[in-house]
Amino acid sequence: MYDLITIGRCGVDVYPLQTGVGLADVETFGKFLGGSPTNVAVAAARHGLRSAVITAVGADPFGAYVRRAIRDFGVDDAYVSVIEGPATPVTFCEIFPPDHFPIWFYRGEHPPDLRLTPGHLDLDAIRATGLFWFSLTGLSKEPSRAAHTAALSARTSGWTVFDLDHRPALWESRAAARAAAREALPHANVAVGNLDEVETAVGVREPEAAAQALLDAGVEVAIVKMGPAGVLARTATETVVAEPVEVKVVNGIGAGDAFGGAVCLGLLRGWPLERTIRFAGAAGAFVAARLACADAMPTTDEVHELLNEVPT
Repeated sequence: MYDLITIGRCGVDVYPLQTGVGLADVETFGKFLGGSPTNVAVAAARHGLRSAVITAVGADPFGAYVRRAIRDFGVDDAYVSVIEGPATPVTFCEIFPPDHFPIWFYRGEHPPDLRLTPGHLDLDAIRATGLFWFSLTGLSKEPSRAAHTAALSARTSGWTVFDLDHRPALWESRAAARAAAREALPHANVAVGNLDEVETAVGVREPEAAAQALLDAGVEVAIVKMGPAGVLARTATETVVAEPVEVKVVNGIGAGDAFGGAVCLGLLRGWPLERTIRFAGAAGAFVAARLACADAMPTTDEVHELLNEVPT
């Protein structure tokens, strides 16, 4: 039924409509769909892929907004549960271009998306989808961790992508995050993360060594985002580097999700590894040049235009 299914965090991103101003002094804000796995599904849908997200919201107005926004972006919300009690999470950020975007998570002690249980899962759909995307955050608390374990156990073919998305504020310690990452890596065949995230997962920061450590941990494709130095990807037989696409950065927070949706496209289309990460880097740059995250996700043609390429 689906090209890809993602699982994990969702919520409302509240971004200042002024840049270079601290939250204490911001006067106007915009409301946007948030949560990395949710936005990866949106990014993939913008490329024409059939996507769904497994997540949960609170029984509140923000939860209704999130569900509506997911549908409006062309993502199936059939697996978005409504859980009574906890509020739908809200995330605030400050915007200091080009590279300083502090984030504050208001998720409470046990937000809805971390209350997913194995009973919320359609294991047949998870088994059948061409690509399954999960993130480290979903392993931070039970019963979400058990739900992720059940989902990964159902995967016997296709692409299973582990987003090493590490949010320190959502973990008791970095050591706990590393232990969870180590346990999950053998169940994925692709791992994606920036330098901080790969260091959390495998204890190595140098890009080539970190990529090799991810391969040694069980994945087939390791993708390391190196910031201004571009992206490195490695398999057992190939190492490629994609140079960054130069843009004037407005808000870098959503770039990783745009990158993820583009990686999904490349994997599902069978593109060469170098083409996949070069395209994904351009998709991330496209969003970094804009304020919003989900709202700014590019189409395939828009990424080709940024790369000055003719679509093929």
